[in-house]
Amino acid sequence: MDSKKTHFGFKQVDVDSKSQLVKEIFSNVASKYDLMNDLMSFGIHRNWKNKMVEKINLSRNCKIIDVAGGTADIAMRILKKPNSSNLNCNIDVVDINQEMLEVGKQRAVDANLFSQLKFTCGDGENLPFADKQFDFYTIAFGIRNFTDIQKGLHEAKRVLKDGGKFICLEFSKVEDYFLQKIYDQYSFKIIPKIGEIILKDRNSYQYLVESIRKFPEQNQFKKMLEDAGFSSVSYQNLNFGVVTIFEAKA
Repeated sequence: MDSKKTHFGFKQVDVDSKSQLVKEIFSNVASKYDLMNDLMSFGIHRNWKNKMVEKINLSRNCKIIDVAGGTADIAMRILKKPNSSNLNCNIDVVDINQEMLEVGKQRAVDANLFSQLKFTCGDGENLPFADKQFDFYTIAFGIRNFTDIQKGLHEAKRVLKDGGKFICLEFSKVEDYFLQKIYDQYSFKIIPKIGEIILKDRNSYQYLVESIRKFPEQNQFKKMLEDAGFSSVSYQNLNFGVVTIFEAKA
């Protein structure tokens, strides 16, 4: 690949243009992002996210950064964990897309959780936070959209306290060959069609399914985490590897 080019789905684009293209995608889908997740996954994404949040062992006054978390879905799930209200945990929700953050703010207000959340429009590859600030770094279905994933992982390591925990939920590689073929048919033929019907936007969801195929498979991403300086890296496949939860220690 040309060093000045990167992938945007299956297309090659200039490195400097990808982040704006990703912003435009999520501006297009922000208003119905969670509805589309329900439709595309038949609601299973809720179970995946709950399993991710189970990996977070909250402690008093813990600080969490949730990157690419615009709609506050993960952040609010964390704050709704048993006993979390007694621990005074604070979460910085960071997203590159302001429209997604506006959706998250309104959801947080409606759920009476706004006081424990701070919303920041920022780039996961250049986080506006000092070193060693957070006990947990979470990211769900966002890291595959980074222009430079390795740079994003180094940023995650930088802002985590020593011993802090990185937790990532991302689409991954299906383990079974025949299931992969069925999944491919559903992804490329059905999901863009759902986007076309619900949002009048086929192209955004065409990109989303292509971006899943461009994301590194499980062991490759595990190696990327290790190269970024993380230790105790492990992963758990869900639904035969349709999604994977990655964990690592800073």
